[in-house]
Amino acid sequence: MNNASAEWEPNEPVVLYEDSGVLVVNKPAGLIVHSDGRTKEPSVVEWILEKYPALKDVGEPWTSPQGEVVPRPGIVHRLDRTTSGVMIVAKTPEAHEFLKQQFQGRTIEKVYDAIVYGHPKEDSGVIEMEIGRTKTDPRRWSAQYGKKGKLRVAITEWNVLARGVDPETGEKITHIEVRPKTGRTHQIRVHLKAIHHPIVCDHLYAEGRVCFLGFTRPALHARSLTLTLPSGEKKTFTAPTPPEFSKLQQNAAS
Repeated sequence: MNNASAEWEPNEPVVLYEDSGVLVVNKPAGLIVHSDGRTKEPSVVEWILEKYPALKDVGEPWTSPQGEVVPRPGIVHRLDRTTSGVMIVAKTPEAHEFLKQQFQGRTIEKVYDAIVYGHPKEDSGVIEMEIGRTKTDPRRWSAQYGKKGKLRVAITEWNVLARGVDPETGEKITHIEVRPKTGRTHQIRVHLKAIHHPIVCDHLYAEGRVCFLGFTRPALHARSLTLTLPSGEKKTFTAPTPPEFSKLQQNAAS
């Protein structure tokens, strides 16, 4: 990319950890992981190729529905464009395979922060609902009626961190911790909608609802990953929680 510093700031991933096998970054909200084959925009992949060109041939490309072959250097998992938080990238083919096996084997622990509409009746729960694409909108997935095509088993654990209200409207909102046990597309967003507590400011799954606490994107943040590195060391990597999430904690305590 030309004039890289101007184009990336402030939407550049922040390096949290790096060794010879892996790179861990905090992905900002608004930055797509890799091209979807339809639009041209900055991505984590472009940033990797610019900053770490040696990773060019690490990993597996993806073929879009339009037939475009999209490079995915070092990519072993994704976050939605609108989701901020921690991502791990493989720097060698061996590390890529090692990490991929952990994601496929569901041995990596993922923890998210989410702000949802309403107050759940319980303080914790487990959502086990199959997910499939909706019949009416190819962008959306559903765990309820209207699913089509191949259904995928999905499991999400959650627990309440703080209950409060939006200071401007008085509407009930809740800060929850989410631990997805599977890695389906839009899983957390779809599952929370299915229990009638969609994520605040989610343009797909809470369409038309008022955004609170200054959010302009879904209030979802990938807080931490716990996994085993290729070196054999087990580590937890944490991405600082955006300040919008702390506003509910402050309101609940006041």
